[in-house]
Amino acid sequence: MSKRKAKDAPLPVGKCISEVQDILRKRLCHQQLPDTPEGVEAQHKHLLELLKRTAVHGESNSVLIVGPRGSGKTMLLKCVLRDLLEEKEVERNLLQVHLNGLLQTDDRIALQEMTRQLHLENVVGDKVFGSFAENLSFLLEALKKGDRSSSRPVLFVLDEFDLFAHHKNQTLLYNLFDVSQSAQAPVAVVGVTCRLDVLELLEKRVKSRFSHRQIHLLSNPTFSQYLERVQTQLSLQDDFPDKTFAQDWNASVKTLCEDKSVEDALQRHYNSSKNFRSNHMLLMLCLSRVSVAKPAIKPADLLEASKMCLIDAQANMLHGLSILELCLIIAMKHLNDVYEGEPFNLQMVHNEFKKFLQRKSNSMYNFEQPVIMKAFEHLQQLEMIRPVDSSSVKTQREYQLMRLMLDNTQVMEALQKYPQCPTDVKQWAMSAYG
Repeated sequence: MSKRKAKDAPLPVGKCISEVQDILRKRLCHQQLPDTPEGVEAQHKHLLELLKRTAVHGESNSVLIVGPRGSGKTMLLKCVLRDLLEEKEVERNLLQVHLNGLLQTDDRIALQEMTRQLHLENVVGDKVFGSFAENLSFLLEALKKGDRSSSRPVLFVLDEFDLFAHHKNQTLLYNLFDVSQSAQAPVAVVGVTCRLDVLELLEKRVKSRFSHRQIHLLSNPTFSQYLERVQTQLSLQDDFPDKTFAQDWNASVKTLCEDKSVEDALQRHYNSSKNFRSNHMLLMLCLSRVSVAKPAIKPADLLEASKMCLIDAQANMLHGLSILELCLIIAMKHLNDVYEGEPFNLQMVHNEFKKFLQRKSNSMYNFEQPVIMKAFEHLQQLEMIRPVDSSSVKTQREYQLMRLMLDNTQVMEALQKYPQCPTDVKQWAMSAYG
């Protein structure tokens, strides 16, 4: 009896806070897989059956998982693989090769990575192959079981699949799809991409060998679902060591989500990005403000965290520009307004700036042409403007066409916060036309 009482006894607040932070950090940062993925049950079942046919029955397949960033593509694939590997036969036989278009930037690197992940470095040794296809078929042949009757099933996962389409002649994709179609060995090729038009990137010969199976994840939660998710992510489970603390914490989370100012802040986040990855960043910032002295997340914490998340890095950089650079940005803003976003060059910007100078008797804005050129180049280095044509055609620097990478709102907000911005510059920026 005394043991049970000791177990149910309340923990010190410091211990509870430490436990809360540990639980929520794991949940928000390590992205623990759910037992059953919510809202994508049909896609989960489809992919699991597809991969089971390869892993258990030796049938080759290819499929694309398509959806915007943060829609749960990787989570779905990980859940399916976890469920698939629960079968002893699959766990024993299935080989996995994970490639990423951001890392394996050409076929040679991809092939080296495949060899490494399949532990076939010793088999390949110093052999020289005439083509990618020969090398791949040799690798698959080397995976044959001792009785030479059948190969072990191989799952190829191509993350950032669209980037593999930029490889020379799409050789990697062609050979993988060719193997998966010709049943030389049990192979499943799973592509993961956020490009909805990915099939348009494929060459005809590659497209003809692809099964055209696509699993779409178009995550589009309503705001009430988004709000509910925030509450769920911050709430503690029933197995928390201190039941009373958990109840108080969950009650404070419920109150937080019902607060009008919090709801408005979350609505802004929802409007800018519906994916839960950016939402986790916001919640992590809120969690970092919890301490023994303040053992709950308050509306002010969420509002402050929201402000930090929504800071516009580019607009922030405007505060550090010189007056001349700021004037050039304003001249570009006016050109954008007049010519409806058409590209401009330094000469046009300079002419626009001169119109402003003609209205001023003050000589503080009179700069020599080389100084203006230098300021223009600095704006390009900061990526506030970029060339329209990146080709190697040599154009005189004054006439190279550029685009402004800031919108009017960013420029105007930055002007309000610019330290000691001259009044006439502000008025010029606010005027309808330079």
